[in-house]
This record gives sequence, structure tokens and C-alpha cells, in this order.
Amino acid sequence: MGTVSELCASSFQAFLCPTVRPGAPAAATVPDDLSPEERQELESIRCRKQELLQDIQRLKDEIADVTNEIESLGLTEERKSMQRNKQMAMGRKKFNMDPKKGIRFLIDSSLLKNTSDDIAQFLYKGEGLNKTAIGDYLGERDDFNIQVLHAFLVLHEFSDLNLVQALRQFLWSFRLPGEAQKIDRMMEAFALRYCRCNPGVFQSTDTCYVLSFAVIMLNTSLHNPNVKDKPSVQRFTAMNRGINDGGDLPEELLRNLYDSIKNEPFKIPEDDGNDLTHTFFNPDREGWLLKLGGRVKTWKRRWFILTDNCLYYFEYTTDKEPRGIIPLENLNIREVDDSKKPNCFELFISDHRDQVIKACKTEADGRVVEGNHTFYRISAPTAEEKDEWINSIKAAISKDPFYEMLAARKKKVSSLKGL
Repeated sequence: MGTVSELCASSFQAFLCPTVRPGAPAAATVPDDLSPEERQELESIRCRKQELLQDIQRLKDEIADVTNEIESLGLTEERKSMQRNKQMAMGRKKFNMDPKKGIRFLIDSSLLKNTSDDIAQFLYKGEGLNKTAIGDYLGERDDFNIQVLHAFLVLHEFSDLNLVQALRQFLWSFRLPGEAQKIDRMMEAFALRYCRCNPGVFQSTDTCYVLSFAVIMLNTSLHNPNVKDKPSVQRFTAMNRGINDGGDLPEELLRNLYDSIKNEPFKIPEDDGNDLTHTFFNPDREGWLLKLGGRVKTWKRRWFILTDNCLYYFEYTTDKEPRGIIPLENLNIREVDDSKKPNCFELFISDHRDQVIKACKTEADGRVVEGNHTFYRISAPTAEEKDEWINSIKAAISKDPFYEMLAARKKKVSSLKGL
């Protein structure tokens, strides 16, 4: 039968590579001619084999536990991110219905710091927020709201802008509320900020305040079809004599302001319940981007809105209907370098470079036609905004999380089988 050493080697080899020969018994039997010492040694080897098997099983269990913990950690972070996004969306909806309750919800959910600067940043970005609600919150007379209003204005840079240019920027970031006292507080804060950015233009903030109202009234008089008596530049300059601490403002300044308003009215969409804020309620992201044309390769500035797994773009923010709709299903996104524009990214179909993306656009005559893009190349104003758009679009076109979890589970099972 061989020595005990040979039996040990044979037993260990059988442990490492167990095979059952045809006709052989399932379990090895102990030879009859072994001495009691040899039988004891063989039994000790068998016990050691069992211990090794148990050790390997424990090792597999520990590896499985660690793998589960790692996967659970990843899923936990993903769940936290998803929960945070849901809470942020809920907070925006609450803000649009009741600004103060919305801000309180976001603070209590640790999504906003209870500081005027942090809240002002949130309102300035305005993602998914109703501009009327922003105006109502900024116009409140509470000391804290007034602090937020001034912090909000600090985010606007008015240096080297004439008054009309500054007003265009300011009045587009919210909608003026209907209450006179709120308007008064907001325009006082605007005048203070403008004068700090442009020292020496006006004798006092009161001059800036009065002229700002005069410009807003001029905009209404010139561009409201119900106003029949359109003021001339001479009447506008005459109306504003003596407002500069008793002195007159330069006539050239007043003429320039008049011409600017006459040539281009303020773009302040009416809050009639049918504007984009309501039609595309609480979008995932919105903002100005440059889009490369399909057949004609020219860059055009468009207002993009990302919502419901679709990318919409408009010629103007006041448009009621989009110029184009890009469903994100089965699309991919990537960064690209373009010799003419910075901060570019592309939407495309994987492995089908020549396939036209399923999309639609509105022609100038109002006809809705199929798009003709095999890819959409888009340029963002800054590298930061490019990254934010890419991340937002990726989230909108990502695979179903259940499939991702299933793939992770299959990967874990395969790794355990390899042990």
C-alpha cells in the first residue's frame, strides 16, 4: 500500500484535485495492514484536510462579505445622491408654490446653508425656479430677505455697463413683483449696486433710482401697443431734467439710453401661466448654449432645457414652443475639441456614426420636420458649465439602475466561482 508519506502525498493530491475513477468507491478506505500509529497519522491528515476546507470556505465567505460591503457602499452613495436630487427637486417645487417654505425645506434638508450668500447663489442660478417666486422672495421686507437681496445683487457684475444694459441683466434674473413696496426695495438695492460698480456716473444713488424707473416706464411707453402716444427723445430728456441732485444729466447719456430701449425692448416675459416656467416645470437644467447647425455648419445661440429625458432648445427664452426636441434615448455624450468654439460636447449614437438622430425641429414657417443631425455639437460658455451639462445629460440617459445592480451581482457571482 505504500508508506505513510506516500499516503499523505496521495491524500493531499486528491484534496487538491479530487477525482473519482470509474468503479472506485466514493470514499477512500483505510488499508488493513496499517499500524495503529499509521492509522492515527492518516486520521490526523484527514482532520487537517477538513480544517483546510473549512478555512477556505471561511475565506470565501469573508471575500463575499467584503464584496457585499463594497457594493453596498457604492449603492448607498448612489442612493444618497438620488435622494438628494429628489429632495432638491421637491424643494424647488415647494419654493415655486411658497418661496419661504421652500427655502426652509431646503435648509432643514441640509441642501442649503442658512446664510444670505448661499440662498442668493441658489436664487441666482435659478435652476427650476419660477422667476415670479424669486421676485416675491427678494422683495420681502424681512431683514434676512433684504440681506439675500443685496447678496443676490453682488452676484451681478454691472461694471462698465450703461444703465440699460445693467437693467436688462438684472430684470431677467427674476420678475418684478406687483407690490409697489417690493419694487421700491429692489430698485433701491439695484441703484446702490450699480453706483458701486460705476462710481462717478451719477451724483447719488437717488439719481440712478429715479432714472431706472424712467427707463422702465419708457420701455412700456415705446413697446406697449396699447400706448398710442409714443414719447420722443426730446420728451424723455425733458422729463429727466434736474434729477442729478438738482443738475441735469448729460444729454448724450439720455439719448443713448433712449435709443437702446427703442431698438431693443426689455425681454421680460409676462407671467400668464403659459410661459416656459410652467410648461417645463422644474427642469433638470436650463441655460444658454451654442449649437452647431446640421446642414449649414453655423453656430447659433439657443436656450436649452433638459427635462423628462429630452433636450429642448428655443430661440428666445420667451418662446412658447421649442425650436427643436432631442429625445435622449439611446444617445451617448462625450467631450470634443473644436477649433472654432471652446467647451464643446457632442450627442451621438454609438457605433452608428452616419445614422440620423431621431429628433424634430420647427422651421421658420412653422412646419415641424425631422432633424437631420448625425450628431449634435454644443458649446458651453465655460468649462464648469460644460461639465455640469455633461453630468446632467448623462444622468438623463443613464441605464436603468436595476440593470446596473444586476450586472454588479453577476460580476460578483463570477468572481466567487473563480475561487
